Amino acid sequence: MVVMEEGKCPVMHGAHSTSNTGMKNTDWWPKNLNLSILHQHDAKSNPIGVDFDYAEAFKSLDYGALKSDLHALMTDSQDWWPAD
Repeated sequence: MVVMEEGKCPVMHGAHSTSNTGMKNTDWWPKNLNLSILHQHDAKSNPIGVDFDYAEAFKSLDYGALKSDLHALMTDSQDWWPAD
């Protein structure tokens, strides 16, 4: 810690002020919904099955078609969604 002298800046540059306890989500939202039931990682809750190979499925994507579909989606205005 730097000792302050008369005529010097009173701000403690580089000093760290920390608290030993921070605010938790439950402090801000005490009546929040407990969603821990959604964090179950079991074969019964897997909609694509145990045999699904994500890497192979990703390789089978037609990137050009996907890109053109997304472009059409983002440039086609709807009443509820104006296009960019």
